[in-house]
Amino acid sequence: MFPARRESAKPQRLRAYRVPAFVHANPDSGRMIASFRHLRNPHALARWCRATIAFALSLALTALSTAQTPAASEGKPAPVAEAPVAVAPVVEVPAAVASVAATPVVSAAIVLVLPLASVTFGRAAEAVQAGFLAAADAAKARVVVIAHADGEVLTAFGKAMDAGPRVIVGPLVRDDLKTVAGAGLPLPPTLALNQLDDGAMLPETMYSLTLTLDSDARQLARRARDMGAMTVAVIASDTPLQQRFAIAFNTEWILAGGSAPVMFRFDRAPDVLGLLRRDLIKTQFDAALLAIDGADAALAKSYVKSIPTYTSNQVNEHPPRETLRDLDDVRFVDIPWLVDPEAAAFAGLKRPDYPNAALDRLHALGIDAFRVAQAFAEGAPGKLDFDGATGRLSLDATRQFTREGRLMLFRSGQIVPAGTR
Repeated sequence: MFPARRESAKPQRLRAYRVPAFVHANPDSGRMIASFRHLRNPHALARWCRATIAFALSLALTALSTAQTPAASEGKPAPVAEAPVAVAPVVEVPAAVASVAATPVVSAAIVLVLPLASVTFGRAAEAVQAGFLAAADAAKARVVVIAHADGEVLTAFGKAMDAGPRVIVGPLVRDDLKTVAGAGLPLPPTLALNQLDDGAMLPETMYSLTLTLDSDARQLARRARDMGAMTVAVIASDTPLQQRFAIAFNTEWILAGGSAPVMFRFDRAPDVLGLLRRDLIKTQFDAALLAIDGADAALAKSYVKSIPTYTSNQVNEHPPRETLRDLDDVRFVDIPWLVDPEAAAFAGLKRPDYPNAALDRLHALGIDAFRVAQAFAEGAPGKLDFDGATGRLSLDATRQFTREGRLMLFRSGQIVPAGTR
């Protein structure tokens, strides 16, 4: 590997150390960059790395919202003053990386560990990395990124610990979190970007910040109860994600004093839709939850008519213009980064043009993850609350961050904050 080259910079401006791209042990054009092991011109290499980063961020990224991804879970960012990190350069690491064994160890207070070389999760990890580095750049903070491929998370964490960090951020994928949590590593304060299965306890020094739809479902249930609803119809598809969304809503609804929700199955098959229409006519409900894919929301809404209706933020995935009025009075929770993009708190933060909202949410998760890491850099605080890019974040007694997003609704074909006229 070539030594890192320090580029000149004007006084009072952030300096960046650029390191060479890392090479996967098993070259594959679908997973990695070409090897520059024999390249003698580090200047050309640096230019190539910059071009690679720009290209990677422009790719059509896939969402990290299904199996074993952050609850793939849980703003308006605000500076966190409890534990500031001294101003220092940001270490930029190319997104197209692979074998963690080739990663040099660089000392840093904050280390980010992501599956950037994963075939399945690499593109989602790039979105998280972009948000994290954008926030670090704005704070002029020095961070190091350790990239790994599938099955390499323990090696990556070993490298991260060799850097002597005050805080580690990662893993991103739930299966990797299970691996790290069960390994018994002597970790510094570590912020996982996912959550363990329900009821499982995190190791003593681990915390969890996620984007799971569960928190949105609980917020919607409380909102429906606050509006006086006593009975609710829950219309759910069979997908694991939507079933989990429905269960989280139902649990919070009952805890808030509501009667047992009445469940209905959703499927586009004509016989199932006919049964759904017939059954909904039999009983009058105060509210309805649509635990279905966003593309099906307008169709399902037509069966519940004018009662207050709630659904997930998947409905805010660029719905076709012709269906917007069909969604009138449908409420959902989304992140401030998407629904209030002009907020002063986001001024100066880079905002890539992603092909879908799911990747914007992961970018926002990266922003908030840096802000939490910054607060943890001098030791984990007993209490931490702030308005972040993903919502209002609060550290609870179980070392998990609860998240409350912005409640929005469709009105006359427009998305507006709920409660406005």
